Amino acid sequence: MQARTPDIARRVFLIATEESGDRLGAALMKVLRQRLGDAVQFVGVGGRAMAREGLVSLFPIEELSIVGFATVVQQLPKILRLIRQTADAVMQETPDVLVIIDSPDFTHRVARRVRARDPMIPVVDYVSPSVWAWRPGRARAMRAYVDHVLALLPFEPEEYRKLRGPACSYVGHPLTEQLSSLRPNEEEKRRRDASPPVLLVLPGSRRSEIRHHLATFGAALDRLRAVGSEFEAVLPTTPHLEQAVRQGVQGWQVKPRIVVGEDDKRAAFRVARAALAKSGTVTLELALSGVPMVTAYRVGAMEAVILRRVIRVQSVILANLVIGKDVIPEFLQEDCTPEKLSQAVSEVLAHSVLRRRQLEAFATLDAVMSTGQPPSVRAADIVLATMRKGHR
Repeated sequence: MQARTPDIARRVFLIATEESGDRLGAALMKVLRQRLGDAVQFVGVGGRAMAREGLVSLFPIEELSIVGFATVVQQLPKILRLIRQTADAVMQETPDVLVIIDSPDFTHRVARRVRARDPMIPVVDYVSPSVWAWRPGRARAMRAYVDHVLALLPFEPEEYRKLRGPACSYVGHPLTEQLSSLRPNEEEKRRRDASPPVLLVLPGSRRSEIRHHLATFGAALDRLRAVGSEFEAVLPTTPHLEQAVRQGVQGWQVKPRIVVGEDDKRAAFRVARAALAKSGTVTLELALSGVPMVTAYRVGAMEAVILRRVIRVQSVILANLVIGKDVIPEFLQEDCTPEKLSQAVSEVLAHSVLRRRQLEAFATLDAVMSTGQPPSVRAADIVLATMRKGHR
């Protein structure tokens, strides 16, 4: 077991295996360091953002950039090895708190192993699993290995109360800290209203999502152009997916402008008039940016059968759930066709009722999501309060 150096009073083990979780972890680390100064040490798993805050990751998070039941089965030996490796590292470090960030299929398995081996290590779960959407029994099961859940969505604490889960606090969504980078200045507003309009194309942030959506999205753009719709297609992506995206759009008739990295993505959001997006967190990002959208989602046939049996909510779109109204259309599985997508996108590009309803709903989000404090600050307060009492 690694000896604790006398000048380090607190050791925080963090696990984030996706880029969104990496950004959350980095913001949390920054606030914890502000509170604790040099008397804190960070260890664990993270990406580029957490590395900039001083974390040396046990392994590159790209090794877990997978989604879908079929893909998980294929990668299962590697996933199980990384789970064991991560849990062993937690035990070696004996941290004052373990913070697991999103990616429940991985992080919760680590947390269960840690709790079984050392029940004295507190566990904070940053980002709730979608217990309100499917597998509600997870909430109650989490009481055995999670001490506190930090929720990003305002309705989640009440769901945990109903489902008898662990303590849950709404800390706010990190996007509310980034509104200045999401919303246009005067010049960008003029571009948003100018012709040809910018149409964002957002097929996903995982390789399997790219595989499921890219061809259909490209065909939808082809149909739009064929009926005379003029637009500039912009496709934001990440560095590790750039090559796959460029290869995937080679057959498109409408060639999108591909932008890489978060800064260029946000710049595109600020001038976009509409978006065709994969369902997910990006829908909330677009809504806060004031960009009307059409959403779609496709998974493998086996996964689709399972999800249809277990999903408990009418809409899977985060923006719809937070707003409390189904203002954003979603096209799932067999409804995710070029014909249906192109028709809906043409509506949100135009001055339509659908576009106006979305913009009116988006205008309510600031009030619905506000907590009065940055999410990272509220999250840090709870992490500090949950640390092992013997080291406070």
